[in-house]
Amino acid sequence: MTSPTDSPTDTSTEAAAVRATPVRYAVEAGVATITLNRPDAANSLDLATKEALRDAVAAAAADDSVRCVLLTGAGDRAFCAGQDLREHVAALRDRPLEEVWSTVPEHYIPIARGLATMPKPVVAAVNGVAAGAGAALAFACDFRVLSDTAGFNLAFTAIGLSCDTGTSWTLPRLVGHARAVDLLMRPRTISAEEAERIGLATSVVPAADLAGAACALARELAAGPTVAYAAVREALAYASHSSLEEALEFEGATMRRCGATADHANAVAAFVAKRRPEFEGR
Repeated sequence: MTSPTDSPTDTSTEAAAVRATPVRYAVEAGVATITLNRPDAANSLDLATKEALRDAVAAAAADDSVRCVLLTGAGDRAFCAGQDLREHVAALRDRPLEEVWSTVPEHYIPIARGLATMPKPVVAAVNGVAAGAGAALAFACDFRVLSDTAGFNLAFTAIGLSCDTGTSWTLPRLVGHARAVDLLMRPRTISAEEAERIGLATSVVPAADLAGAACALARELAAGPTVAYAAVREALAYASHSSLEEALEFEGATMRRCGATADHANAVAAFVAKRRPEFEGR
């Protein structure tokens, strides 16, 4: 899948450098597009890619000009195959275990937290297989637009591991506890059609239409009430571990905060004037 800034006919040195970058980052019209850029390795996560992805997610979260994030993978074969197992095997052979597994707090935790908690919506354009941590990246997003050739595989236990990158938190909230247990303990490829049926996909589109559909959704969200979107994310996360009374109180606080925004005032004025509101994200 190409991003809005790709130029397939550019053969310059600069273009070659872009192709060698493990993660591409571009901002246009309020949308930050983060592209995993190792198509020959199924966009798997080696050290350089994890570091670049962590930094790109943090940059998008901190940039007030960014009002929506679009996460995807280069090529049409894979969104992200998860941890680069060739690098992992070499690390197990050559490095102490505590160094090998330091990647969880150093990379996977901040990436998952950043995607799931940034104060703006996040769209995953899943252009192919999403396995292990790659699937978890998509689950941490608010929306998952899938190519009809895409699929998920919770491959962790297939290699004798538990789950990470937030899967234990995101997956049950998408499909329920019982189905999450099944998907994690009996990993298999979930087709795009099944993913949509069980709640893992927001929508499924033909592969040729994925870039356009995902970009259209991201631009729609980037033109929306960003503060309200952030408040919805916070309220849903808070309610997941709170009592009804606590959730009601939290909702009251977020409503007061959103009610003080320019977006709310402008939207109410637009309603009275019978015109479409224009949101500024503040």
